[in-house]
Order: sequence, then C-alpha cells, then structure tokens
Amino acid sequence: MKNFYVSLLFLLVSTCAFAQQDPLYTQYLLNPLVINPAYAGLNNNFNIMVGYRTQWTGLEGQPKTFNASAHTSLVNNKVGAGILVTNDQIGNLKTTEANATFSYKLNLETSIFSFGMQAGVQSFRNDYSSLTILDPGDLAFTGGEQGTRINMGVGAILKSEKYFIGFSVPRLLPTTFENGDEQFELYNQHFYLMGAYVYYLNEHIRLKPSLLLRGVKGAPAAVDFAFHVNFNQMHTAGIFTRNFNTYGILLQTLLAEKYRFGYAFEIPTSSSVGSQFTTHELTLGILFSAFSFHERSFSNF
Repeated sequence: MKNFYVSLLFLLVSTCAFAQQDPLYTQYLLNPLVINPAYAGLNNNFNIMVGYRTQWTGLEGQPKTFNASAHTSLVNNKVGAGILVTNDQIGNLKTTEANATFSYKLNLETSIFSFGMQAGVQSFRNDYSSLTILDPGDLAFTGGEQGTRINMGVGAILKSEKYFIGFSVPRLLPTTFENGDEQFELYNQHFYLMGAYVYYLNEHIRLKPSLLLRGVKGAPAAVDFAFHVNFNQMHTAGIFTRNFNTYGILLQTLLAEKYRFGYAFEIPTSSSVGSQFTTHELTLGILFSAFSFHERSFSNF
C-alpha cells in the first residue's frame, strides 16, 4: 500500500512539473495576503506573519509550504504595501517566490473597497538527483529542470465589520517554460473567490462561516467551507471541509492584544489519500499600531 501512495505522489510531482499548482492554505482568513494582494494594509495596522504547512505527514515526498509576509497601511490608511515570500516543495519539485504587494483603498459608506497588485519573481527547480531511478542511464532523468520568471497578480476585496468578499488571480503572466529544446507549460492560472460573514450572537460570541472557491484550468473547482466561533474577538475555534473529502479543525488566538497564533489539523478521507496521512498548518504573527493613523481597535477581518 505504501508503494501505491509513493507512486501516486510521484505521478502528482510529474504532473506538477508541467503545470505548477498553488500551495494549499487552510487558514486563509487569518492571513488573506497569501492569496489576495488587496489585503495589504487592509486592517489599518502593521502585520508580520509566518506560516508552515506540512501536508500528508508520513507520505514520502509530502508537500511542504513555508510563507512569510509583512504589510502595513500608509498615507493615512489610504494605501497598503507589503512583501510576501513563499517556498513550496513537493517531492523533488521546489518553487520559491518573492512578491511586493500594493493596494489602494476606498472608504465607502459602511464598507471598504481595496484593489491590489503584486509583482515579483518565481524560481522553479525540478531536481532529479533526489530521486531513486530504477535505470540510472535513463536520459529522461538526467540533471533536472530549473528557471526563473516574472510574476504579476491582482485582487480586489470588499469588506465591512460583518462581511468579507475577495476575488484574486495571484499569477497572471504567461507561464511557458523552456528547458533546452523542450517547451512546456509551467503554471496554470488560479482564480480565488472568498467570502465570510459575521453573525453577532451577543457581545461576547460571534459566528463566522466562510467559503473559498478555487478554480484552475484542467481541474475540478475546489471548495473550502469553514464554520468558526469567536469569543471576545480574541479566541476562535472552527471546523472545515475541503471538497467533502478532507475534514479538520482550526484554532486561533490573540495574546496580549498583538500576538497571533493559528493551528489547523486536517484528516483526509479514503477518497483522498487516506486518514493515516494527516496535515498540520501553523501560523504565527504580530500586529501593532506603527503610525499615529493606525487603528487601535480590532477588526473581524
């Protein structure tokens, strides 16, 4: 059975070499910047966050993702700016990306509309030396593939204290990759539509259902649905499902009114890779008021 999963992962890696896929994130509401550049500076504070996701623990060549970001609002909270660095690895395929993010915000009567862009570089490497090849002389597995490309992405967010709606395409540019005489498509564009709403049960307890639709050419749409319960704006517990073949829990807390911690635990079902290969996602962050025009109160988003 183990050999079956290793073969399955190798097939996935081989497919990704010709169509790189976005990393998965369960805690997208804790740091929407990882999929939408319009979130830069949106909460009118200075934010620093790091995250680590280890998917399908125990499966050889499992996906692993690290991200680090920092963003803040500027010019009396009218614009936002930030940086986002991501390192994603699945098997022998490694992708490192660095982007600068910018946003412009419009204050509407009861909400804020933010339009954002990001620009940066993405480095891609497919290292065959880390694989165990049955036939070392097979020319198809000689050396490896690597390259660097420019990236640009866009996003938009409409939010108030009760709702959050976001749409983004983090990578827009053509993604044809050339390696010697070979040419293939490195990356397919991903489209994200995210929404969340806050129900106030009383002054201490709030309910926050959320939905994330993720679409990519050549694959079925992915749907994440989560239901959170927030206590005193400080502590959150939730449950979620992805395509109804993965289930999990989310825990988030805010300590000393500035330190943020999030943890997600996922269990795939037999229709995915099997419940023995669990997933863990950790997020650590700090938010604070760096400028006089920054807000001292907390936002639901």
